Amino acid sequence: MKNNYGKALKWVILPLALITLVQVFFQGVDREKEEQAHQDRIDESYNIYSLSPPKSFSFAEMQVPMSDPEVYERFDRELHSNTYFHSNTILYFKRANRWFPVIEPILEAQGIPDDFKYLALVESGLQNVVSPVGAAGYWQFMEETAKEYGLEVNKEVDERYHMEKSTLAACKYLNDAYEKYGDWALVAAAYNVGRARINDELERQKTDNYFDLLLNQETSRYLFRIMAVKHIFSEPESYGFHIRKKDLYPPYAFNVVDIDSSVKDFADFSKSHQISYKTLKRFNPWLRQGYLNNPQGDLYQVKIPTAGEYKLN
Repeated sequence: MKNNYGKALKWVILPLALITLVQVFFQGVDREKEEQAHQDRIDESYNIYSLSPPKSFSFAEMQVPMSDPEVYERFDRELHSNTYFHSNTILYFKRANRWFPVIEPILEAQGIPDDFKYLALVESGLQNVVSPVGAAGYWQFMEETAKEYGLEVNKEVDERYHMEKSTLAACKYLNDAYEKYGDWALVAAAYNVGRARINDELERQKTDNYFDLLLNQETSRYLFRIMAVKHIFSEPESYGFHIRKKDLYPPYAFNVVDIDSSVKDFADFSKSHQISYKTLKRFNPWLRQGYLNNPQGDLYQVKIPTAGEYKLN
């Protein structure tokens, strides 16, 4: 009886095992086909190309010596780094649409070449960030330098976070540097590392040409990063960036409210203007506290958005 049961069980198990082996085989075949189809799609639609820097390029109306192999390779590095750092560069385009219209007329009025708007873009990504060494705001001012160039910096107000005022202060710094060097490339380098350091290096290396200077890696890359971003912005689709107008961040629309006294609570102030406290700080990041003592009765201009989406219901 047991023997017959064993034989019957064997004839049940063997077909099941065979079926399982066949299923595993065909599943393997299907996986291989799926993988090959996936690879075919990659081969057809995903390609990474080596890029060619331009043969001729200018920064602030100054010709860059692209025929110099070392200059070419430095430009080449930054062109590839910024092209293939897709997410960061896409955000550059989005934020630039909001802030370049603010920066450009200030640069023009102060006699600063338009190309320096890309310096702000590279410095901060047009965000109010703080560097590891304490440089802050759109133009990345250190506190001492900010005060030297007329910005108010204290516990309650920090105008490094004010786009218009910090841009004007940056222009003053850039113009002072240009008066010293007469060369916009050296001006950009000095903005990165400081005029004292550039002065020392020019004297030590016995040159007045930025492209002949041996500098630390960060400063050596700095101007080339600015130039590469400018070049990508000049012909984005050539570098794979297809950005629709509706994808760009719109400029802020606002009215200005004058304040020449203290504000006890900016949350109450915000509600009185039909906006949230968060929106008030979004439009006025230079207000660093939830209040303003203002003992001297100084005049401050606070931006209140006019766009309906920022208004409280």
